[in-house]
Amino acid sequence: MDGSILPGISSPADLKNLSIPELDVLAGEIREYMISVVSKNGGHLAPSLGTVELTLALHYCFDSPRDKIVWDVGHQAYVHKILTGRREEFSSLRQEDGISGFPRRSESNHDVFGTGHASTSISSALGIAAARDLKGEKHHVLAVIGDGALTGGMAFEGLNHAGDLGKDLIVILNDNRMSISPNVGAISRYLTRLVTARIYIHLEADVWELLSRMGRIGRKGRVLVRRIKQGLKNLVVPNILFEEMGFRYFGPVEGHQIGELITTLDSVRNLRGPLLVHVLTQKGKGYRHAEEDASRFHGIGSFNKQTGTANDHSKHPSYTKVFGEALVSLAEDRPAVVAITAAMPDGTGLMPFQKRFPERFFDVGIAEQHAVTFAAGLAVGGRKPVVAIYSTFLQRAFDQIAHDICLQNLNVVFCLDRAGLVGEDGPTHHGCFDLGYLCQLPNMVVMAPKDENELRHMLRTALDYQGGPVAIRYPRSVGLGVAMDKIPVAVPVGEGELLRDGEDLGIVAIGSMVASAMDAAERLSARGIEAAVFNARFAKPLDGQAVLRIARRTGRILTVEENVVSGGFGSVVSTLLHEEKAEEVELRMLGLPDRFVAHGGRASLLKHAGLDVDGIEAAAVELLGRSAGAQESRGRWKQRSGAGSEA
Repeated sequence: MDGSILPGISSPADLKNLSIPELDVLAGEIREYMISVVSKNGGHLAPSLGTVELTLALHYCFDSPRDKIVWDVGHQAYVHKILTGRREEFSSLRQEDGISGFPRRSESNHDVFGTGHASTSISSALGIAAARDLKGEKHHVLAVIGDGALTGGMAFEGLNHAGDLGKDLIVILNDNRMSISPNVGAISRYLTRLVTARIYIHLEADVWELLSRMGRIGRKGRVLVRRIKQGLKNLVVPNILFEEMGFRYFGPVEGHQIGELITTLDSVRNLRGPLLVHVLTQKGKGYRHAEEDASRFHGIGSFNKQTGTANDHSKHPSYTKVFGEALVSLAEDRPAVVAITAAMPDGTGLMPFQKRFPERFFDVGIAEQHAVTFAAGLAVGGRKPVVAIYSTFLQRAFDQIAHDICLQNLNVVFCLDRAGLVGEDGPTHHGCFDLGYLCQLPNMVVMAPKDENELRHMLRTALDYQGGPVAIRYPRSVGLGVAMDKIPVAVPVGEGELLRDGEDLGIVAIGSMVASAMDAAERLSARGIEAAVFNARFAKPLDGQAVLRIARRTGRILTVEENVVSGGFGSVVSTLLHEEKAEEVELRMLGLPDRFVAHGGRASLLKHAGLDVDGIEAAAVELLGRSAGAQESRGRWKQRSGAGSEA
């Protein structure tokens, strides 16, 4: 980057003396830098490419960190990171011990609010503004929210409250007309109408110019002016939503013209009350491959910078792909089956279903709570809804699962992709808690497949089950490459399988940990330790009698799960042993530690948590007390699983 502008940018203050042409040059350099880093590390490229000029203009016009800029979701915050003292660190993006792919308060005082889930920016920014006023401080508070995040109900709760409070707050609506997948619904159509209504802006200016020539017009005149203005809005721009909610609306503004952005932001920065600036951007701007396929480049692994092709050449299909294909096949002779996603048909594997059964497919936008209760209504109407949502995002709809689904014992199937550790996206996206929050709910059946073939059988089980809600959780990874049965068959609900017998201890594993448990058992056998391995398959209802037989025969049980230990699958087994008065059985629960695990490669994170083959073998040896290294192993585990800050 010799001779370029970017190496001289260490903080937002360095932007203040640049000219508009220099800022344009800098925008190009930032794009090139981001493309180079993300092509190696993976990440959310298209969203950040679309906000380069907007981010430059924000930091040019406002004074971060004194002025507080809150980013919604955080997909679009890479430029912000580069400009706020992390330019050199940016090469470590999403790598273990590197900087996060999302805003994180512990990383920089410019990251005002940590995020990773959508639709939170307006509420959090309003809280920051209210705290500012209570303390008598003077600074700006801004929320940058995308049009996709605006489909979330929480965004409208924040808008409604902000309009009522009347606090000084600037909301920047980054409208790229495409969230993770193409936007759906009334909000998208409304924004489209706004974009096509530039004529209103010019008409309003002409009216005010005319009235200014009339001199003092008095109270009745002012009422007339307001009526004329409202009439113009209703004539040219239907349903002026934002101003009706108490916001002054500015825009739409061209989001890739730095001069226009700076002029607009400068003109609103000293206005009072809630303001909304509508900015039009292009997702993937400046990189042809991302412009042409913004959905794929929304979140992508490493890729070839020149061709845009992914570097992942795995021979095995992902769990997501297997799920999507199996659902289409099973739905062919099950007309009651419908599929629901929350703005992620591609990420959840539902694109084939959408193409095959468009009338039976529903994308509700970024609205997980609505998705679940909408599914409840479909179930009441005699349909069989399949709700495919990432584990971490389904957390947002816990009350709806409990109150609207489980309480009424409705036949809804939840397919939780990205269960367990997701890798580089980090703690906001790890699906570490679903076994705990689902198993505690009455009427819920919870299962996890040991491999991709068993996933197909479990999906058949869930679709055939008529006893209430069912949840299937599976990891973000490729399958094991096992042979696939031609026709999926239903698994008896609540029945596990003994994969390997042994007399020294029993390893009771579930989901993604079963294969590693089998490998660990083979290693133990080479050391003269014979471990039984039981694939639980169901966390609820647990195959209690089978587990008890193993427990009482061996006297030792090691549970293994890719979920937090506290309240997880191991706790279900512990409760069983307590209720059956099997106090003589030694129990060790192996799982994720009681802390938010940081980002990094999935395999590395599992190793740190002791959930790889080495860790399971060591835990088994420690439980038996047959290794001279048991004390050392115990010390390592305590260090790994101790509570504290992010790993």
